[in-house]
This record gives sequence, C-alpha cells and structure tokens, in this order.
Amino acid sequence: MSSLQMFSTCEISDALIKLRVPHGGHIPDIHPVSSLSSTSRICGPASLILRLQAPLSLSRHLHVWYFCRYSVFVPHAHLGLLPDAKNAVWGGLMSEGAQARSAIGVIISGRCRDVAEHRTLQFPVFARGTSTLGQSSFTRASEVNMPLLIGPQGPTSAFPPVTVRPGDWIVADEDGVVCVAHELELQAIQLATEGRRIDTLCMEAIKAGKSIQSTFEAYRGR
Repeated sequence: MSSLQMFSTCEISDALIKLRVPHGGHIPDIHPVSSLSSTSRICGPASLILRLQAPLSLSRHLHVWYFCRYSVFVPHAHLGLLPDAKNAVWGGLMSEGAQARSAIGVIISGRCRDVAEHRTLQFPVFARGTSTLGQSSFTRASEVNMPLLIGPQGPTSAFPPVTVRPGDWIVADEDGVVCVAHELELQAIQLATEGRRIDTLCMEAIKAGKSIQSTFEAYRGR
C-alpha cells in the first residue's frame, strides 16, 4: 500500500499541480455512490477495462475476472455515438465478484446501479451517476488493462483529460477522484507532506486572528 493513502485527494492534487501536471490528476464529475460515511475512501493501483457500444461479438465476461488483488478497478464507458448513455456499466453482482477477488473499490467513468447492494457489501463505488438499466443490452467489455483517456463529460469542456494506465495510483474520497502516475508517486508524497505542514501553519495563524492574505503571504508566498 502506498503512503498516498495518508493524504486527501485535495492535498494530492495540490502536489501534482506543483509537479506541473495540468489537471492535478483530477478525474472530474465522478462522485461517491455507496459511501457509508465521510471517511470512506479508496487508494490502490488501477486495473482497467474499456466498454464499447454493444456489438454482440464482444465478450460479456471481460470484467470481474481480470482484477488484480488489492487494486482499484476502473471501468470506462467509451460509448461512441452515446457520450451520455443512460445505462449502467456496473452492478451489485460485479461488486460482489470484485470484492471476492480482493479489489478494494471501483471508479466508473459511467453509471452504476444496485446502490443498496454496494452499500450492504461496504464496497466503495464512485461513478458519474446511477441508472436502473443494466449493461448487457447496451455495452460490452472490449479490452482490459490498456491506458484509458478519461475526461469530463461534454464535448466542449476545456479541462484536460487524464490518462490512466495500469498500475497508476487511484485515490478517491468525498472530494473526488485523483490519478497519480506511478512514476510520480514518491514526489507527490513528498510535496503533499510539505503542503500539509504549511496548511497546518496557516490554520494556526488564521485561528490566532491573522488575515488570510497575510497568512498566505507568510507561508505560501502569495
């Protein structure tokens, strides 16, 4: 397990911005669906799958069976002419199978269903939304463990997309989802540690009555 688990997604994004990662690792528009409390979070290496609009020739079964132990599974619904597809690409049975194979959570660039089942399993699920519709009539798994380019919903967004590769670190909490390229892990941890130290000094100064402007100038240099 990585020391990234010690930090919030906000602290990690701040560190990645300092490393000149333009999106700060943030995968936008994905939110907790099954969280039991504000402390629910996941941190682990990514295992990936691409789901396409459903030609029947594609396999129904390229999902649960490809988990790495203790990984975060990241199914991505790349839907061609259906960029805002209303069907789910993940459900309760898939969470059951994932958990049985020691996956620690799922990040879905798409929709999920069976929210109560995920909650009963205490299996963290983050998604763009929910749906009553299953995936089998709409999408099929196409590829596993290839890099995925994941951006915000909407074709006009100027926010840079995030490339997620197998083994990159995924951290998710109530603030959102962050991807840390595996080669940046140690640098991100060092900068997040220093960022937390500075934020602690800022908080103490503000509690003591200092203005936010003067505090930021003193400790953040701006």
